Amino acid sequence: MASKKGKEPNVGASRRDDRENDARPVDGGIQGDDARYDRALRPKSFADYIGQEKHKDNLRVFVEAAKRRGEPLDHLLLSGPPGLGKTTLAQILAAEMGVALHMTNGPVVEHKGALAGLLTKLGPNDILFIDEIHRLNPIVEESLYPALEDFQIDVVTGEGAFSSSIQIPISPFTLVGATTRTGLLTGPLLSRFGHAVRLDFYPPEELARIVLRSAELLAVPISKGAAHAIAVRSRGTPRVANRLLRRVRDFAEVLGNGAIDELSVATASKRLDVDDKGFDEMDRRLLKVILDDYDGGPVGVETLAAALGEPRDTIEDVYEPYLLQQGFIGRTPRGRIATKRAYEHFGLKRPSGQGILQADLFSEGDPEEP
Repeated sequence: MASKKGKEPNVGASRRDDRENDARPVDGGIQGDDARYDRALRPKSFADYIGQEKHKDNLRVFVEAAKRRGEPLDHLLLSGPPGLGKTTLAQILAAEMGVALHMTNGPVVEHKGALAGLLTKLGPNDILFIDEIHRLNPIVEESLYPALEDFQIDVVTGEGAFSSSIQIPISPFTLVGATTRTGLLTGPLLSRFGHAVRLDFYPPEELARIVLRSAELLAVPISKGAAHAIAVRSRGTPRVANRLLRRVRDFAEVLGNGAIDELSVATASKRLDVDDKGFDEMDRRLLKVILDDYDGGPVGVETLAAALGEPRDTIEDVYEPYLLQQGFIGRTPRGRIATKRAYEHFGLKRPSGQGILQADLFSEGDPEEP
């Protein structure tokens, strides 16, 4: 039986789902009309897909090898923060393989019957894409194992002493799972993926190319300088870049002549409260609490959550990842600390003698606060 370890934090995941409609312009999650524009702007092939070059080149090889053998792709896990293109990659894989893509979401597959219905509809070599796969029901997850290994599903007929199990064959297929929280996947499920792809935040140069491509599809005039200005504010995330492009377009149409230049980006960013590092008001508040209220840290995450009026899981899952990845804060056993980059961003001088011990940076977790 698969371990249920790691499934309990789904309560926190549900809280995050409830916040999906929060109008935070730099949040990588889907908001408002993002889904409609994602579909319109989404690349349809590897040739159109910008960025993630190493992963893209590897996937090209896997697709070509599978096509030559007439076999399905190995089961594939796509992980990384929201908005980096996991769904897009799944759709491209299906298009490049010339097979159908069947899409669902982990919490939607509530019982074995729902899973059996999905699996029996698959054609040869089709791709089944399960978003938020870390939120699969544990019983459903266990029922998925024989399908992944032997391309068959177990069905129990009858009741009590008269029950029996029969195996129903299904077409060979590829499972593509997507998750923002790899740590919540069970070991048995992880071991059944033949390849894992961890998508990284995009550099500004690649995001600028994405903005130029999206502007062309939206028929919006834009300068290269303006595209780069949007890119540096997009937190390394294509969905954020496309969202900011649409917001800047609104300001350019109403307050200007419709063309997007660097001035219109600066005006829109000021109105949206997004600075040139992609930080919004909450990011700056978090950094300022560490810098001003706790002299650069260390400060425990529970204390930060209380000071900001946000749940701990929101601090850890929504605000911290980008600040950590960009080197503005650090995690130590004693709590969060502000780095040299944080002081420089606010034009502050780092107190003499304050430094981060290397041992602190490479230690995991915070002590349990009283």
